[in-house]
Amino acid sequence: MVPTEGGPTSGPTVLRMLLGGQLRRLREGAGVTRESAGWEIRSSESKISRMELGRVGFKERDVADLLTLYGVTAADEREALLKLARDANSPGWWHRYGDVLPSWFQSYLGLEAAAALIRTYEVQFVPGLLQTADYARAVILLGHRGAPAEEIERRVRLRMERQELLRRSNPPQLWAVLDEAALRRPIGGPAVMRAQLDALVEATAAPHVQLQIVPFDAGGHAAASGAFSILRFGDQDLPDIVYIEQLTSAIYLDKRDDLDYYALAMERLCVEAAPPERTAELLTRIRDELYPA
Repeated sequence: MVPTEGGPTSGPTVLRMLLGGQLRRLREGAGVTRESAGWEIRSSESKISRMELGRVGFKERDVADLLTLYGVTAADEREALLKLARDANSPGWWHRYGDVLPSWFQSYLGLEAAAALIRTYEVQFVPGLLQTADYARAVILLGHRGAPAEEIERRVRLRMERQELLRRSNPPQLWAVLDEAALRRPIGGPAVMRAQLDALVEATAAPHVQLQIVPFDAGGHAAASGAFSILRFGDQDLPDIVYIEQLTSAIYLDKRDDLDYYALAMERLCVEAAPPERTAELLTRIRDELYPA
């Protein structure tokens, strides 16, 4: 089966994953080793492995040579896969922010843009997809205090543009679990926090957004190790991805044992958190207690 492009919202990251997965299935079906495939394209076994995982770009010539090696001769099937290779090399919308965007986060934006379901747990901050511009600016300044004002504003615009995926005609489902500590930490000052909490209350009314709060009285909980996100895609050929952000890099997990572990942690968090129907009430109470008008 030739994978589809997944619609206009599929970014290059996901297209590379789709193409890589298809090339792996074709190679295995033809009984070709990674070493032999690497030899065919004048490369290495590790290059084939990275291609099949969607971790690198694709040269159209390499894909054509691999299709020949794997016995794919039908013109329509070859052209569909070669077109996928060309599309997978197209830059995403975030490419123009390359000067302020680390490469390891560009991969995440591609995955986020194509996800059908985004489940995220945050400890310190409001999730980036739900931040106001003023709150985002305050968060960004924490890590870039010496940066020029123009750079800070570019980073804020990037975060705001990223949120457009929640306003498109086919938005992903966003299920965010937020530690109460993040709501009580006065990022940007009382006025910024009050506006941010108002924005969160408004977000809870959206049918594709579910927000839960883990209150302090829940004690210790399943995700004591820190924040993480789980992304699920509409295409059954794509595995779920666990994303864990660090200070200068990120971890992407797609092994079944890892996925099961984090999925179970997320399920426990959802049980330990206050139910979604109480979220607006809790947000309003914290706002009026800590950040009165």
